Amino acid sequence: MPLSRDLLHDAIPYESVTFVLFVSAGKGVQLVQRKKTIYPEWNTCFDAHLYDGRCIQMVVMQRPQQLVADVNVGAQHLADKCRDGEVASVWLDLKPAGRLLIQVRYFPEEPTDPLDTPGNKSGITGRRGAIKHQKVHEVKGHKFIAKFFRQPTFCSYCGDFLWGLNKQGYQCQVCSAAVHKRCHDRVLGKCPGSAKESRDTKILTERFNINVPHRFRVHNYMSPSFCDHCGTLLYGLFRQGLKCSECGTNCHKKCEKKIPNLCGVNQKILAEAIDNVNRVKSVSGKSSSASQDSSQRSSLGNNAISSEDYEKLWDTKHKAINSEMRKFTPTDFSFLKVLGKGSFGKVMLAELKGTGVHYAIKALKKDIVLEDDDVECTMIEKRILSLSCQHPYLTHLHSTFQSVSHLFFVMEYLNGGDLMFHIQQAGRFDIERSRFYAAEIICGLQFLHERNTIYRDLKLDNVMLDRDGHIKIADFGMCKENVIGESKASTFCGTPDYIAPEILKGLKYNCSVDWWSFGVLLYEMLIGQSPFHGDDEDDLFHSICNDTPHYPRWIKGDAASCISLLLERDAELRLGMPDCTCGPIRSHPFFKTVDWVRLERREIEPPFKPKIKSNTDVSYFDADFTMEKPNLTPPDKDLLKTMDQEIFEGFSFTNMAMVSK
Repeated sequence: MPLSRDLLHDAIPYESVTFVLFVSAGKGVQLVQRKKTIYPEWNTCFDAHLYDGRCIQMVVMQRPQQLVADVNVGAQHLADKCRDGEVASVWLDLKPAGRLLIQVRYFPEEPTDPLDTPGNKSGITGRRGAIKHQKVHEVKGHKFIAKFFRQPTFCSYCGDFLWGLNKQGYQCQVCSAAVHKRCHDRVLGKCPGSAKESRDTKILTERFNINVPHRFRVHNYMSPSFCDHCGTLLYGLFRQGLKCSECGTNCHKKCEKKIPNLCGVNQKILAEAIDNVNRVKSVSGKSSSASQDSSQRSSLGNNAISSEDYEKLWDTKHKAINSEMRKFTPTDFSFLKVLGKGSFGKVMLAELKGTGVHYAIKALKKDIVLEDDDVECTMIEKRILSLSCQHPYLTHLHSTFQSVSHLFFVMEYLNGGDLMFHIQQAGRFDIERSRFYAAEIICGLQFLHERNTIYRDLKLDNVMLDRDGHIKIADFGMCKENVIGESKASTFCGTPDYIAPEILKGLKYNCSVDWWSFGVLLYEMLIGQSPFHGDDEDDLFHSICNDTPHYPRWIKGDAASCISLLLERDAELRLGMPDCTCGPIRSHPFFKTVDWVRLERREIEPPFKPKIKSNTDVSYFDADFTMEKPNLTPPDKDLLKTMDQEIFEGFSFTNMAMVSK
């Protein structure tokens, strides 16, 4: 049931939608919860089996855990809205107000086991969206995440106003303290709960003799006032909150225990004073080494250039080069078809006017990028795409540019469709076709890994075919750079069916997660099913961490061995990793017939070649997308006024190698 991000935009404020599955208890109206709550991301799907009397409760939440609206609907009622295999759009009325648009598809379950039938149609019934938890910044026990404040809010550190789309706000997930992004690493009070006995309060007591409790009293505010802890409005007509009789600090009653004993202390001034003391110590400690450095620089002569000066010279030269490059705008292209879409925006087929050359353009909505705190990920995606032109099995980038409301990636148009489309048509791939795709994917992954980059979202949907039948890995929005040695990644992200156990367990990880996802993908290509299953994400994640995949009788030993080694739960011993006891992945018996030298040169004939009718053929893309009008979603003009455009500086890029073709 994919959700549209825009469906509640004008109705009610939202932060998340949760789904709780219930079944009726006998003939009464009492509902009994059978499964844990599901938290799907926007525009993603989940499966719910039909049981007699089963209901789904959809709850719209606003952080921190505040109920906004909900609706109960019978699962059978939703199924009745669908024809077999077709998508139905259903509007649901929320209580107390608002409407929710959901899309539903009904699939009848086969009574027989499809795994033992070699010619079965694919059991992979739909596209699965990736998830990514927000980056958490831990400071003094606070767990700050970037926050899009939809109402006037004040910083609990400096007291200044914060509001808008440019993500200047951070909020603690535990105690709800709201601060500017620039202030979050300077707070003095510890989180969570009561700060009166915190280590920070004790340190301040010992070093600065600061342990002054607030004297809070219930107060009637005659004008709008804001909590000095969480920054939001003190609501109500009278006795709205508490006010310190000594320093005038205001807070909600629920926030009283979260405020440290700093009555009358200006945290900003104190923090700056501590920083100045530390800076003086640091400077005095480095004075001797600095004198040595200066003598070394003088020995190099007057022509020596410092690293800072070199960076400035490089920036100047880089800007001069960019000024000579052609810069593109949306008006340079004619948008023809929608190839795919999600909460981020759309991917559209477009023609560069006057050339007859067609490209796939990914248009991201800036407000969504800012709201999801994905600016850094977007810049990483641009850098990886610009690098990918050096490898034949990665999608090549033509250019990037921006408008006031959107970011645009112009990429080569791969009109052969993705492997998800083809697996659903074929049911599963034969062993030679699976081996060919797997070998080319290995080449692309190893290219990224050699450059200390992990991909993190390998799945059927992200492996495209060009018109000749060769694969191209696409969508680098989940990539993580500079993963080398002890520098590992920690973000919880990926598509649920493909997430490695080390991510689910909250461990730090490296490129091992890509080889796990590759194992899941190889299993799906050969067998036409996912190796791990569950009614919801909790069941699925438990299966990933504990279950052994089922291998049908008709899967040969080398193929089963390869998959089994890729799905090794010990990340360091997994096939593809240097410490794997079975050797390099290219040497595994499953790939013994692959000529890797010729494969790297694209000299091996693909086992399947798409039947492309024209340069604008979209027959290998889902009709649900291609039937839509290729229009950009219009921005909210009021939101644009508050957007910080400088944060996207440096996004534009032109690949001269592709432009000159």
